[in-house]
Amino acid sequence: MKKIINDVDTFMDESLRGFSKAHADIVSVNYQPTFVFRRECRPEKVAIISGGGSGHEPL
Repeated sequence: MKKIINDVDTFMDESLRGFSKAHADIVSVNYQPTFVFRRECRPEKVAIISGGGSGHEPL
């Protein structure tokens, strides 16, 4: 499997920037603190908040 990482110190921000550009109609990214959120709130849906995952980065 090929891994395309320019710099290990910035790969997360670069990945999230690409993800948000690919799905700009659905999500936005906030930096400092970093989180991804849905642009449109859907009151008929239940919000799910997930955190953690430390150590699962594909490096």
